[in-house]
Amino acid sequence: MSRSVRTRPEGSGRGLNEAYDTALLDLDGVVYAGGHAIAHAVDSLATARDGGMRLAYVTNNALRTPDAVAAHLTELGIPTGAEDVITSAQAVARLIAEQLPSGARVLVIGGEGLRVALRERGLEPVESAEDDPAAVVQGFGGPELPWGRFAEACYAIARGVPWYASNTDLTIPGARGIAPGNGAAVEVVRIATGAEPQVAGKPLPPMHRETILRTGAQRPLVVGDRLDTDIEGAFNGKVDSLLVLTGVTDGPQLLAAPPQHRPTYVDADLRGLLTGQPEVTGDAEGGFRCGGWTATAGGERLELDGEGAALDGLRALCAAAWTEGGERSCGLDSGKALARLGL
Repeated sequence: MSRSVRTRPEGSGRGLNEAYDTALLDLDGVVYAGGHAIAHAVDSLATARDGGMRLAYVTNNALRTPDAVAAHLTELGIPTGAEDVITSAQAVARLIAEQLPSGARVLVIGGEGLRVALRERGLEPVESAEDDPAAVVQGFGGPELPWGRFAEACYAIARGVPWYASNTDLTIPGARGIAPGNGAAVEVVRIATGAEPQVAGKPLPPMHRETILRTGAQRPLVVGDRLDTDIEGAFNGKVDSLLVLTGVTDGPQLLAAPPQHRPTYVDADLRGLLTGQPEVTGDAEGGFRCGGWTATAGGERLELDGEGAALDGLRALCAAAWTEGGERSCGLDSGKALARLGL
């Protein structure tokens, strides 16, 4: 993928499962939500896998171990081994291990996924600031994480102990809606201490490096639902991306995306892995066309004319908005145009 400014979603004459050797799939909001498989995910992934595409599951959620994630996916009907799962816990554990001696104690503010990843790197998880930790690591600990755990982190950080975070996602999708993520918990410690953590997860390079080291992907496609983690992570890693609209990102956010948040492809769900992607044609003067739709940017809002598949209209609108925005976010009103598409 070029680092030049993307001004429209790309087309593909082949199914994406044929054009790329490995799908680097986010989990929450892409494969499942609230523990249940998202519509079309199981069948689409089975078809992609049977066609020769490797599937790797890349998650910023550091709570569960790769074994637990793989078991859950298998229960959902997606056969998965622990080696197919890459977590931000693994990425941050490698980052810490590269900076501390083997056997160093690390205060864990999070779940079992962090503890297992630290042990894999020869580090010793501890539970208290009084255990003389050489580092503090913070990851998503689930809704039952006691408030006192944040205090332990603060006590250690106040003594000068370096602080690491698996990721800084402010939210996480669940069965009942959007809930606070690890980034919200990191903010609690940041406010209390004034410190800044070293962060490993998407969209930062340590997570992409961990993924490539563990998968050996040559032509990877990042598949995600978040612009600020999945898509920006692909941008930083100079690889292509597919945004699916089954999680956090909605139409207005996509149209307003700055360059680092603009995906290569856009589709409704994981069925988009199995199909070609329609080309967006035209220019700012004559309008951008996809399917039966033509999108333009003018005055104070985006305009959309025509009819056809809603996703084609959205792709045309992306081209109009991203061209208008250039290297910045597009500030034009998209409400009326998106309403025509039911988005």
